[in-house]
Amino acid sequence: MSFTMKYTAIAERQLLELKNNPALKKRYNAVKKAINLLSQNPRHPGLHTHEYLTLTEKFGKRIFEAYAENHSPGAYRVFWYYGEDKGQITIIYVVPHT
Repeated sequence: MSFTMKYTAIAERQLLELKNNPALKKRYNAVKKAINLLSQNPRHPGLHTHEYLTLTEKFGKRIFEAYAENHSPGAYRVFWYYGEDKGQITIIYVVPHT
């Protein structure tokens, strides 16, 4: 099953900032690859998807974290949830791991 991807305004801005920074081209490519994998299979082993409890409590719905990168300082993460519609994933944040 393939998912339709939806982005919050914050996630769109974060992706655009990443895309427009030549120094972060490699990171942008990793994020785009992760989003593509996410759209095909949110449980893909390379994404290391897991629920992020702090955001789940904040938003009142199950929020997940997927890795765009691993084992590197400032590695990017994609935070998302299922919905609003069936077959849809909403990306809420695209940020470096702190």
